[in-house]
Amino acid sequence: MTDTTQTSFTELANTAWQRSDPSVLSILVPFYGDDPTALAAALNPLIGVRRDIEILLLDDGCPDPGLNEAVSRTVRALSAPARLLTAAENIGRSAGRNLLARQARGRWLLYLDADMQPGDDGFLDAYLERIELDDFDAAFGGYETAEPEDRRYHLHAVLARTSDEKDAAARALIGPTAYCSSNLLVRARVMRGVPFDTGFTGWGFEDVDWAVRAARNHNLIHFDNPASHAGLQTSESLLQKFRDGAVNYARLLEKHPHLAVLPGARAARTLGIIPFQALFRGLWARLANSQGLPVRLRTAALKLWRASWAAEAI
Repeated sequence: MTDTTQTSFTELANTAWQRSDPSVLSILVPFYGDDPTALAAALNPLIGVRRDIEILLLDDGCPDPGLNEAVSRTVRALSAPARLLTAAENIGRSAGRNLLARQARGRWLLYLDADMQPGDDGFLDAYLERIELDDFDAAFGGYETAEPEDRRYHLHAVLARTSDEKDAAARALIGPTAYCSSNLLVRARVMRGVPFDTGFTGWGFEDVDWAVRAARNHNLIHFDNPASHAGLQTSESLLQKFRDGAVNYARLLEKHPHLAVLPGARAARTLGIIPFQALFRGLWARLANSQGLPVRLRTAALKLWRASWAAEAI
């Protein structure tokens, strides 16, 4: 599979990038609306005086000129080599990550979502030390979620902890379907040979599809080097995201029929045989949005909502 997406973009590089030779690692940060300046600022001291590491950011379509200008100011101010690409129009999550891979100069690529933060001061060193072993092709470092101060984000935090926050040993038992591009280290040549599938549009599952395909011929491992997830969403946003992601989930199952045994796929099939199950979506949405209810009930309602839309799509 190759990515033939034609993308027009402008670019801004700081002085350090122009004088650098980032042959070891390119840190790739795509964003669309989310503000990556805190992440870039946090990475800056971890890179220090090294000139063999670069930060490469992509504004996918520049939906917010003010944000783009703020990121531009941050890039100019960084002491680490940094470059900002601004796409002329939105090209999507898959094509954006593929563009970053083509533009990167490092032998290794580290994808970080714009709303992530390094887990600790040793975050980057842990990856660099693992790279020195040279015994793998890609690694997912995992992530962790802090307790939000705003109760509107409590449901997302609980869902993340119970569903996605697992150590490397637990994720290894699951395999490539536990991969996520929010904290993904991969050889540049592997990513260019196995790009993200641009047939996945909108939110979701392009990273799982990538990992399943890459695992066929490459050594994918799980690694305990979590990034901190700062971009929690409200229950309303989660409902919309899970509704929109059903189409991508259907594409994932169509491409990889053996994934039909996954819990989410089984739940969707079970719900799909219930007559008029879609009529209950209003109830599940109200339960998920009700902050006064027990969080277990809200989480269950959110999962039923997700399974309902997936049942319709598959």
